[in-house]
Amino acid sequence: MAEICRDAGEAATKGKGKGKDSSCSRVARRRRMELRRMRMRSLLHLALVPPAPDGNSLSLSSLMAMPHKHNNKRQRLDCSTSHLDLAPAASASDAGAGLSLTSGLGHSTCPRYGMMSICGRRREMEDAVSIHPCFAVAPSQHQQHQIETYHYQYHFFAVFDGHGCSHVAELCKKRMHEIVAGELDQRLKAPAQIHELQRDTYTQVDKTWWREAMEKCFVQMDNEAVASSSNSKTMPLPFLASCSCELRLPRCDHVGSTAVVAIVGPRHLVVANCGDSRAVLCRNGSAVPLSSDHKPDRPDELQRIQAAGGRVIYWDGARVFGVLAMSRAIGDSYLKPFVISEPEVMVTETTEQDECLILATDGLWDVVSNEVACQLVCRCLQAAGPTTTTTSTKEEEDSHIENGSGNGEATAAGFDKACADAAMLLTKLALARHTTDNVSVVVINLKRH
Repeated sequence: MAEICRDAGEAATKGKGKGKDSSCSRVARRRRMELRRMRMRSLLHLALVPPAPDGNSLSLSSLMAMPHKHNNKRQRLDCSTSHLDLAPAASASDAGAGLSLTSGLGHSTCPRYGMMSICGRRREMEDAVSIHPCFAVAPSQHQQHQIETYHYQYHFFAVFDGHGCSHVAELCKKRMHEIVAGELDQRLKAPAQIHELQRDTYTQVDKTWWREAMEKCFVQMDNEAVASSSNSKTMPLPFLASCSCELRLPRCDHVGSTAVVAIVGPRHLVVANCGDSRAVLCRNGSAVPLSSDHKPDRPDELQRIQAAGGRVIYWDGARVFGVLAMSRAIGDSYLKPFVISEPEVMVTETTEQDECLILATDGLWDVVSNEVACQLVCRCLQAAGPTTTTTSTKEEEDSHIENGSGNGEATAAGFDKACADAAMLLTKLALARHTTDNVSVVVINLKRH
């Protein structure tokens, strides 16, 4: 009997010890969560509370006070085979969804940037982001004398918003920068072309040069997307592994993606847009749109679709044949020639008043205006100060300049924590306003430091 009592007492003592450890663990976890919330509140305070120079200010309540807007790009009729994927590969604390990002510092001419890409309330992640600092170099006049001097470097930023499945957006993420770099390399082999880019001012001839180059790149990208979609045997294995549309259809020709590509040069910005993703420049405190959404009910797009024999049907918004809520996209071979891949290209000279460039999918723009996005990002960058760029070695910088990024995501060159925080705040704002789509945001700081 004494042994039984002793065993019972030891068991009770162990139980109390475990309960104490569990209680301490809960207290520590609660403390960590409180610290995260305090950090997020401080970021929101820095970004939103300080008044603007003109006396106007944004409050968090005013940012949240916006009616919910539901706008699906494709009317989904069968989701029975869709797999549940609520988070991308990486995650950010207290973000509610995943973050795909690599940090580091690039060449001195590389603008600072940050990004955030989250699945949001969608069951599948169909967005893709591609960032490649120094992906193309225009040689100086002295390179023919074996002097290794690079005067003109170009940086690639792009956001792709897939629909139907993710593999066209992933293919664009993998290939678009390579196609653009190859096209620029071909065009810059002629000394006359190099001389054109080295002039101090840009004329209509230069804008035509860039427009023709980007249109050719988008056509090639579209051809590759259509070829890979119509024949699954030619599709890369990583895409097939995550491809859900293969479970529903023998072919993937019902899949496509938007594309907004920004090339940042020494004295200009080149933005090529196809679809309803958007690029917005913040200049001297004002929002300057560098792209126009390709919606089926846009007057010129509606006229083009009808002239080609197509129809725009209003079914949960204007849609091409009642299916696709955009009039231009890469892929979507079953809707050609009504849905085209020809981009609209805008070439803009940079000025000292340029503050930042925002690239984002319609998951953000459906619920956040250009002005609010620019005001939030600018205040976040101003509050952070000038020294938030991470560091890397000279060998890493040279490697990024020579080879670019190998994974199609953000490379180490030029990553900036303030820009990443601004992108994160925009995604949080979109979620707070009940966006129903994936949200991907890239913030590029255009201030020269």
